[in-house]
Amino acid sequence: MPPRPATSTTTLPRIRRHAGSPYFATEHGAAWTPIGHNDAVTWPELMPLFRRRDLPAVERHLVWLKDHGVTCIRLMLEYCHGEHRYIERPAGRFAPNMVQLWDDLFALLERVGLYVLLTPVDTFFMWIRWRHHPWNAANGGPCAQRTSWLTCPDTRAAIKARLAFASDRWGGSPALFAWDLWNEIHPAHGGNDPATAAPFITDVGGWLRAREVETRGYANLQTVSVFGPELIAHPELRDTIFRHPALDFANTHLYEKGTIDAPRDTVAPALAVARLMRVAVEDAGPDRPVFDSEHGPIHSFKDRKRTLAADFDDEYFRHIQWAHLASGGAGGGMRWPNRHPHVLTPGMRQAQQRLSAFLPFIDWTRFRRRNLSETLRCDDPGVAVTGCGDVAQALVWLVRTDSLSPRGLVVPNPAAPPATLHVPGLADGAYRLRLYDTRDGSVRTTEAHSTGGKMAAAIGAVQGDVAIAIRRIEADT
Repeated sequence: MPPRPATSTTTLPRIRRHAGSPYFATEHGAAWTPIGHNDAVTWPELMPLFRRRDLPAVERHLVWLKDHGVTCIRLMLEYCHGEHRYIERPAGRFAPNMVQLWDDLFALLERVGLYVLLTPVDTFFMWIRWRHHPWNAANGGPCAQRTSWLTCPDTRAAIKARLAFASDRWGGSPALFAWDLWNEIHPAHGGNDPATAAPFITDVGGWLRAREVETRGYANLQTVSVFGPELIAHPELRDTIFRHPALDFANTHLYEKGTIDAPRDTVAPALAVARLMRVAVEDAGPDRPVFDSEHGPIHSFKDRKRTLAADFDDEYFRHIQWAHLASGGAGGGMRWPNRHPHVLTPGMRQAQQRLSAFLPFIDWTRFRRRNLSETLRCDDPGVAVTGCGDVAQALVWLVRTDSLSPRGLVVPNPAAPPATLHVPGLADGAYRLRLYDTRDGSVRTTEAHSTGGKMAAAIGAVQGDVAIAIRRIEADT
């Protein structure tokens, strides 16, 4: 098939890494932050795309997302939970209905002004339902067994053919934020050998980059995602995921057992995210963006068949996104809904809107953050603190840990004592602090000084949780 036909003129800028910065920017140099979630073409909000059943409804939904601060959706080119959305069937033949679906979606994204992080293969359901998949040799496909996806030469050719088709058809759209070359790359995909991941990325990523540069004059950004617990089981993967020279940014899926995957309160999962993101930021280094592109209560939903109560889930979501951002991640992380129906709640969308409104308080184009969570201190012992900073700016999130309801939600404490926040590493001088209520979006402002590389700022009582943007006053005018 030829490239996607032009449907309209778009002024949507392309997204790039900001030079020398662990964040993103548009091609014009304006800061850009991924705020979004995971979706699928079989889930309720995008389902009307198939066979063009109701394109206006999908457009209205995308506009609503943008109005709530969403900038990016993560999608799989093929989501094979069932038998009716294969992008190829048989292998090598691209299904016209699916090609039309993606043509329509890219046109809508361009018109509305949203981006997509696109991964070509749904490895989770492809693994579980391998006997049905068109790439299975038993169905006429190239691969004899699922444990050789990363190493089988014929499968490698099929992967490249799919990426070539997708790049030729949609890779020229400015709505394509980046390629997630392989969803949750796993040793099992390469004969249970973690060492197969790096050469796969080198070959496939390098080939795609060279092809896009040759055909288009530039290459889209690339990353590879990983199921977070595999970094503990196979620590040798850390170098591949966080520092592979062919990748533009680092990506992980935060599904820690017992905290994030099956939450019993709304604070422990956020503190787990803060801890895991601190390690990820340090592993990725000072100049490489890193963020979580999948998280959520997967064990509660998938294994225990339990949908979290909306008020609990909203707070769990909100706390996680602020812990993620304050730890040095780009954006607030991208939730996998793990709800019935399989969509994010209105409360989660409001939380994303609040995050979006906070972003201008930091100059992301100049922020050379390092994680400060182990050196920050708040003198209220009932408050946990996480954050990041450089010599001129800092971002901090504080949350009460001693005021949980029997259901595990934070109960704001009106009797909380006035607190002092201690921030290391800021150059000497005067700073403006914007204290942001993550629940209602209200802001109050104060000032403090850093002397000898140390700041002690009076921030008032932390009754529930608060995000704080700190900027040197000379740079804040």
